[in-house]
Order: sequence, then structure tokens, then C-alpha cells
Amino acid sequence: MSKLALITALVALAVAPAAAQNALVQGAQTQSLFPDLRGTWKGDSETILMGNGNSHHPAAASQEPRLTSVPFTLTVERQEGRRFSGTFSSARATEVFVGVISRTGTLFVVDDDGYDFATLLGPNRMEMCYLHVAPDSRIASCTELTRQEP
Repeated sequence: MSKLALITALVALAVAPAAAQNALVQGAQTQSLFPDLRGTWKGDSETILMGNGNSHHPAAASQEPRLTSVPFTLTVERQEGRRFSGTFSSARATEVFVGVISRTGTLFVVDDDGYDFATLLGPNRMEMCYLHVAPDSRIASCTELTRQEP
């Protein structure tokens, strides 16, 4: 093999891994770093509340903590990268929400009267915990939600 052919082969071997790495990086940049949340998710809440409750958990005013459970449906209608929006519904009410996904994977959601913090437990399961503070009520609630088949 001539020296020129040998040098050309060595250069090709040296450049190939760098070219492959660049192609992988560019491909990764075009893929979303965040999971696709779109779809319908359902689950039952485990809630403790004081006071009047809210539209999903109406209750007679009481300063004693009460336990309740409500079936919920979370529908993520729109998502662009880390930003998403949709509705959160029970048999009694529907609220519009907006949310974001942190780079650590935590979901932060806000609606008309409270805040949710969620964690993905798998590709089709999440736990969403809600906090509500108002002059006449306090609510803390967690709901394990499962994505429904289309």
C-alpha cells in the first residue's frame, strides 16, 4: 500500500468518529428532550381538606380535616417542547391549566385556584399532587393518573 493510501485511510478512520458524533448531536437536538404528555389521563384523588373545599370537593364549612376521593380526568391537548396545556375535570367542574416540564422531569401546573406538582412514574403513569389555599379552605391532594388508550 502506498504511503498516500495509508495516510488517506488513517485520516478517514480519525475523522469518521467525529463525523458520527456530530450527526448524533444534531439528531438529538431535533428530538424533544421532554416526554410527550398529550392524551387523556384518569385517576382517583386521595384528598384531605379543611373549610369549604373547592369546585371539585364542595363541602360544608368545617375546621376539622376531612378525607375524600374524587375521580379526575386530565386532558393534555397541546404541547410544544416543555410547555403544555389542557383541562382537569371531575364530575362537578372543569378547569383549564397551563404547565411546564423542568429539565429534571418535574411537571409544574397552575389552574384558576391552585398549583400541581407532578412526577412521571412511567411512560403512561404520573402522580399529580395539588395544593390549594384560600381564605375559607385548604386542600392537599395526590392523584395517580394513567394515560388512556386512544
